Amino acid sequence: MMSTKTKSSKKLARYSLIIMGVGYIVTPPFEGLWWGSLLHGGFEAGLVGGLADWFAVTALFRHPLGLPIPHTALLPNNRKRMSNALVSVVKNEWLSKESIQEKVKHIPFTEKLIAIIAEQMQTDSFRNGLIQLIKKLIRYIDVEKLTPFIKKQITSTLANVEMRKFLQVISSQLINEQVDKKALDHILKKAEDWLRKEQTSHRLGSVSMNIINKIEADGMLQFVLKSIQSLLNEEKLGNIVQNLLLSVVNSLKHEGEANREALLLYIRKELQGISDNRELVESVEKWKNQLLAKWEPDQAITKSLQRIQEKALVFVEDKDFMDSYLIPLMNRILDSIQENNINIDHWIQKQIAVLVENNHSQIGNLVQENLDKLDNETLVEMIENNIGKDLQWIRVNGAVCGFVIGIFLTGVQALFRIL
Repeated sequence: MMSTKTKSSKKLARYSLIIMGVGYIVTPPFEGLWWGSLLHGGFEAGLVGGLADWFAVTALFRHPLGLPIPHTALLPNNRKRMSNALVSVVKNEWLSKESIQEKVKHIPFTEKLIAIIAEQMQTDSFRNGLIQLIKKLIRYIDVEKLTPFIKKQITSTLANVEMRKFLQVISSQLINEQVDKKALDHILKKAEDWLRKEQTSHRLGSVSMNIINKIEADGMLQFVLKSIQSLLNEEKLGNIVQNLLLSVVNSLKHEGEANREALLLYIRKELQGISDNRELVESVEKWKNQLLAKWEPDQAITKSLQRIQEKALVFVEDKDFMDSYLIPLMNRILDSIQENNINIDHWIQKQIAVLVENNHSQIGNLVQENLDKLDNETLVEMIENNIGKDLQWIRVNGAVCGFVIGIFLTGVQALFRIL
């Protein structure tokens, strides 16, 4: 559809031509008068100029009066050549690779990006949208699909653990925390509790008497054993052994006691050398591998991930999440980008330059494709809408200039006649 300005200028051009035509028709009766001759000559020249320019402007777009006059309808008849010229101008002049790349070099991408983000960060719409986006991303995570990956990473990590180093760490930690003393005290306490039980005395007596009975001896030793058996029964022998063991236990409970310190030293040496015990290390390694082979943590991992996902959603929905965590994080990111703005700009410019280099021909193709979509009538109307106003003024100028020149030439003619 033709624009309002083009219609207005077209009407003005038409009116100027009508005025010239009417003037040319009505002025002949006044040619006897000097001013009538001047006006007639002016209107005649204006009419010729207006008609000539009308023909020229019309011939540019279509056949004047629909007559197939040669060298008219220039744009439709030369569409291919015009399209190629337009594509060439756009591709090689207006949007050449060099001009685009040069323009890109002067664009501060990071500065503009940071300014836009910083401004948007203060708006409620941006904040709400960001929260919703994060929640969608969290919900989008399929924890069941993550479970095999997590399981694989856990089992791989555990399988690569060197049990020798693990045992060494454990032994060092046990010694540092004096677990040897605590364990010994606990054992002595349990031993004392057991020894103080009444049935313990009977058991000790019975066991001791059985041992004596099983001892095979000759001579004096046999005589001594027979004497003990005749003097002591199971009850007395049990009480003696019980009191003896309680005495040993009580002595071991006292700090600094020689036997206690010797026992603790032995325990520490055993703990320190636990990582050098090859059989123990191999057994623990074998036990670890068997445990990992039988371990089925899938359900536990899935439930843990689901709990983490739920807690993450609750955490994101918290009113302090945005101001206390997300905004400070984004500010740090923006500060980091700002500190490296030169390198980031260079990288962006380089990527755009490569993109332009590899796809510049698409600009011409795009222009050509859009032109090919238009039929002749639409293309002519589009061009006429854009430059039609100026072309119609050519018609007006032709009529006006012709009128002025006609008056001038008629005046010169009249002057020569007088002379």
